[in-house]
Amino acid sequence: MKPNFETIEKETIQLLSFPQSDVLETREEIQQRHSDLYRALALGNLEHSKIRIYFEDNQSKKVVETTVWALTDQRVILKQGHSIPINRIYKSA
Repeated sequence: MKPNFETIEKETIQLLSFPQSDVLETREEIQQRHSDLYRALALGNLEHSKIRIYFEDNQSKKVVETTVWALTDQRVILKQGHSIPINRIYKSA
């Protein structure tokens, strides 16, 4: 996506703090994010494929390469129970 995303390990996600606001502004971007996340979920469960999730915590923009295990209404659940709020995700690829 963009070079200004810091790569982190999924184990550090539990140490991050996330604001309540959404990082995306338009309805189209939000719909695309949901479509991408459902695709990532299918890839994770069927093929155990890793994807990159681009997101932002309360400090900076980050990217993590991981497998999506589940989706709730508000969070993406990763391996080992780590999770990222959906409203803080820019893109998954």
